[in-house]
Amino acid sequence: MSEQSVSESDVSVPSVGPPGGSDDTGVVRPPYVPSERRLAREAYRRSRTRRSAIVATASTLAVAAVLFFVITGSPGWPVTKKTFLDPGYARSALSPVLHGFVLNLELLAVCGPTILVLGLLIAAVRTLRGPVFLPLRLLATAYVDFFRGFPLIILLLLIVFGVPALQLQGVTNDPILLGGAALVINYSAYVAEVFRAGIESVHPSQRAAARSIGLTYAQTMRFVVLPQAVRRVVPALVNDMASLQKDTGLVYVGGAIDAVAAAHIQVASSFNYTPLVVAGLGFVILTIPMTRYADWLTRRMDRRRAQGGIV
Repeated sequence: MSEQSVSESDVSVPSVGPPGGSDDTGVVRPPYVPSERRLAREAYRRSRTRRSAIVATASTLAVAAVLFFVITGSPGWPVTKKTFLDPGYARSALSPVLHGFVLNLELLAVCGPTILVLGLLIAAVRTLRGPVFLPLRLLATAYVDFFRGFPLIILLLLIVFGVPALQLQGVTNDPILLGGAALVINYSAYVAEVFRAGIESVHPSQRAAARSIGLTYAQTMRFVVLPQAVRRVVPALVNDMASLQKDTGLVYVGGAIDAVAAAHIQVASSFNYTPLVVAGLGFVILTIPMTRYADWLTRRMDRRRAQGGIV
């Protein structure tokens, strides 16, 4: 038996190494060479990518050139350029417009969180279960339906000029505060619908599972439903905040000196509309980072959802 037994050291098992390397026996294998079909396929893909980039660049430049020549070649271009794109008026309006942007950013910083909280409360009321909460649901629905359809500019005028006319004791007449209140009232209706859509997108089995382990309705909403709902509607909320950032410029109708009002003052003194263009470009510059952030969040959540990372 001992003569027929073979020890493990007498048996050599060749190891498989990477292509182009050598195994433990010293046998050198030839390097990996891709097939001609694969090389042709990769070359074709590279050529298609280069062709797409060239076509996209050429078409973009062609459209830009056509627009440039059409606009600059129009009969009224010299007057339009002097009225709306005068560099001298732009430089003189830059400082007061930037000073007015401080008020717009302050309104955004105060109204934004207030709108999110109020909108979440309204959405929670609209999703209450049981017949006893019917009056609250009706009030919340009426609030959303009314203020979503009511024009913001008219609401601003009514609140900024109507509230002081009532001469109520202890109620402010500050147009900045009243304008901010109008923004909160209007945008809360939109944000409430965004939150409600997120809450209703959570599958009912999530609630049933939470209640089956003993959680109350409030605990289910707090620990199970709302975290998923808020995570799903973050891109839509960021877009609403970007719209709010632009609409803070409407508070000038009540006399607040923001960026738009500062531009109007410059226009009234010179009858040149370049300051309004400067204010508009300022809002664009402030809005672009927020919109790009919303796009990034949307792509990130889509990838996580595709990978199963979001329930």
